[in-house]
Amino acid sequence: MTARVSLASLVLLLGLLFAGSAFAVKPDEVLSDPALEARARTLSEGLRCMVCQNQSIDESDADLARDLRILVRQRLVAGDTDQQVMDYVVSRYGEFVLLKPRFSLSNALLWGTPVLLLLAGGIFIVLTARSRRSTATKALTAEEQAALDKMLRD
Repeated sequence: MTARVSLASLVLLLGLLFAGSAFAVKPDEVLSDPALEARARTLSEGLRCMVCQNQSIDESDADLARDLRILVRQRLVAGDTDQQVMDYVVSRYGEFVLLKPRFSLSNALLWGTPVLLLLAGGIFIVLTARSRRSTATKALTAEEQAALDKMLRD
């Protein structure tokens, strides 16, 4: 009996662990054409849920994610290519809807700024170190050394 309870507990634990990764696609959303459904799933995995923001619309239970899944499927049934569907969704919801943003000047600036700041900091450190070397203290003259010794004695 304890083996049965242990097995049931293990199955329950595994079910709870993987419950979060279950797809949120409802049976009434699934397309009858398996090829179109596969394309819809692939597209849905690349679109961000605007409510959850850390999940794709394929994983989210939010109403907006459901609407987006239905919209993607409608566009595919209408004959749009994958690129046309993505362009349509981006035109409606903005670039943020993509989980993997497209390359653009603003993205390059966003990702390149830390690198530029590190380079500028490195150049600043090198130039500062060089200027310190050039202004290194010189040895005291005999007159200055005598004045310093007199001050220290007093």
